[in-house]
Amino acid sequence: MRHAYLLALHESGAATESTGWKPRFVTVWLGPDLVAACPLYLKSHSYGEYVFDWAWAQAHEQHGLDYYPKGLVAVPFTPVPGARLLTSSPPAREALVGALEQLAQTWKLSSLHLLFAREDDLEATTRRGWLTRETVQFHWTQGGTDEQPTTQLRDFDHFLSGLQQDKRKKIRQERRKVAEAGVRFRWARGAEIQPQDWAFFWACYERTYFEHGNPPYLTPDFFDRVARTLTNHWLMFVAERENRPIASSLIALDPSRRIAYGRYWGAVERVDCLHFEACYYQPLQWCIEHGYRRFEGGAQGEHKMARALMPVRTHSAHWLAHPAFADAVDRFLIRERRGVDAYLEHLNQRDPRRRST
Repeated sequence: MRHAYLLALHESGAATESTGWKPRFVTVWLGPDLVAACPLYLKSHSYGEYVFDWAWAQAHEQHGLDYYPKGLVAVPFTPVPGARLLTSSPPAREALVGALEQLAQTWKLSSLHLLFAREDDLEATTRRGWLTRETVQFHWTQGGTDEQPTTQLRDFDHFLSGLQQDKRKKIRQERRKVAEAGVRFRWARGAEIQPQDWAFFWACYERTYFEHGNPPYLTPDFFDRVARTLTNHWLMFVAERENRPIASSLIALDPSRRIAYGRYWGAVERVDCLHFEACYYQPLQWCIEHGYRRFEGGAQGEHKMARALMPVRTHSAHWLAHPAFADAVDRFLIRERRGVDAYLEHLNQRDPRRRST
């Protein structure tokens, strides 16, 4: 939600009207004072959101109704939970939600969607009758809660000691495979990341997207901008073999809250277990050694649990203009929440951590 990050998305051409992200910013004023604000994007598709509503769009289409444009209060291409309605005042937050609804009606939007929202944002939308949806991500923490961590890990071996024996064995085997393949890692943070590192990372990032049959969302210009304007918020791992880079992963950092966010990775050579090393073990080891208290693994991927990233609920809020569709979505979300509850119960039975006696 930093201005520099959103500006880089816009000015690099990643999130613009031509790519289906028409930026609008909504503000609430009390006399001369700005008391609340949020980003709003008018979307002509549902790509790059990580909370999937394709079935809702299809249902509108089947009934002869336009689903697009819709309104999205979110950070483009960024499944990171956090504040979306920027204000410290509950009345101003609720006024901002009301302003969003008014604009949606004026612009004839089918719906509004507030993604990966914080609890106080959800409280404001719930009071105005918005529907709440739950999804699951996988996060690692030092132990305890974010506010009161109970364990300060000494090193990666100390981290492994907290896992069940079969999980410890598997992780050691996977790391050994990468090392025995002659792969070594180096990391660089902020200004230490060289232009050639960013260029190699872009080649990896682009390749990953094309391997999945899609063009990449972000451009080299975007990464160039955030490297200059958000210098201290990036950490890069580069895998090398025979003095040649073969893979790279990029982590975003929030130094003030000591949280790391898994973002992107790619490789130009295939090595067994390299993905796990680049995306989980190297970042976790760095977080432990540098006193970071949380590592968010991004959207989806229950395979992350075997690496001690535990399931957490994430939340979004939704307002639909058509009453009948709002009722139908409400019934769907009730069923979906039961499914999420069952899914989390199933996941928690597979907790990789050692059970206390």
